[in-house]
Amino acid sequence: MLRTAASYDARDLQARRLASGTTVSVILPARDEAATIAGIVGAIRTDLMDDVSLVDELLVVDSGSSDDTAAVALAAGARVVAAAEVRPELGDRPGKGEALWKGLLSTSGDVVVFLDADLEEFSSAYVVGLLGPLLTDPSVSFVKAAYDRPLLAGGQLLAEAGGRVTELVARPLLNAHWPELSVVVQPLAGEYAGRRSLLESLPFVTGYGVDLALLVDVYDAVGLGGLAQVDLGRKSHRHQSDVALGQMSAAIWRTALDRLDRTGRVKLSDDPGATLTQFRRTGNGFSTVTSEVVLDERPPVDTAIRERFGM
Repeated sequence: MLRTAASYDARDLQARRLASGTTVSVILPARDEAATIAGIVGAIRTDLMDDVSLVDELLVVDSGSSDDTAAVALAAGARVVAAAEVRPELGDRPGKGEALWKGLLSTSGDVVVFLDADLEEFSSAYVVGLLGPLLTDPSVSFVKAAYDRPLLAGGQLLAEAGGRVTELVARPLLNAHWPELSVVVQPLAGEYAGRRSLLESLPFVTGYGVDLALLVDVYDAVGLGGLAQVDLGRKSHRHQSDVALGQMSAAIWRTALDRLDRTGRVKLSDDPGATLTQFRRTGNGFSTVTSEVVLDERPPVDTAIRERFGM
């Protein structure tokens, strides 16, 4: 199941893509990523569109950025759309999953690659690796990235200290309730690729839970045999605060409970609650911070379009 990006050659994949008539779209959901988006877009544009014809579409979905992410991405060579302006008749919701869903609506490639937009030290080999199994093995429908995640703490680079939410929340959940998926190295990786026919048949959780939801929904749809992992080496990106990671963890936990309930793995007698209480140190002790933990999702793209336009 685990392959390496280095085992795939861009020109060989180009030949296979052209011979089969397969089209490829790359989608980057982005919110306030002006610092990194140009490097990612520029590498894909130069290496995989100009030098080698491997990617047909390169789309950045701007999810309400307050910086100049959209302008920077456009200047670097991407097509850019604002999430709120894609099919406005379908409404607009916050979250990464919403941007992914709107990206599906805005592209047409037979194969779709999703990449996080905060990647540092990005290499176009990421895209080559994710496309490799899909363009060489017809039994594969979905490819998940695997990598090392270092953490920069106190000026020291800790090689394996990243991925705290993965190790403390996602991996225990998968091992307990989806043990077959315990083989997935990075279940919350934001870098993955899939066949459009599969992706458009699945719902998209709009918020932080989208990566876990897609993984378990893909597993339910095509089984472990339809999944592949590709080792991309190392992923470097900015790290969030513990407060933000707590909110992410709550969203992932709630998403997992929803999937367990709807598939009958676990039956919930009560609503798991929709708030998270956290604490911050103040001059007088601690202040309470309460945030919503909302589970919202979009229907499969094919269902949404048929119902909205009577198709």
